Amino acid sequence: MSRAKGNIAEDKAVCYLEENGYLIVERNFYSRFGEIDIIAAKGDVLHFVEVKSAQEYEVAIENITKTKLSRFIKTVDVYLKKNALDVAFMIDAVIVVDNEISIIENITF
Repeated sequence: MSRAKGNIAEDKAVCYLEENGYLIVERNFYSRFGEIDIIAAKGDVLHFVEVKSAQEYEVAIENITKTKLSRFIKTVDVYLKKNALDVAFMIDAVIVVDNEISIIENITF
């Protein structure tokens, strides 16, 4: 997927999250391990969000591999340590397929 398409999907995900009561804290946080697309807060929980986009839902889901999730978790750890945070958090995925958007909360392998 091109960076431009990725940005469009991320923008849609941000709108979706905001419409559902999330406060966007940061976008595109980078570490040597990878990137966190969106960091958002809802209530007392910090949500680290990976945005996946494809023409089909299943393809988007399949792009969340064990290796990518492992790198994502390491990047979350870097963010928490860098900001000296000891908070409740979840790792979520927002799936964008055309104009349909869904969220999968607390993803794990």
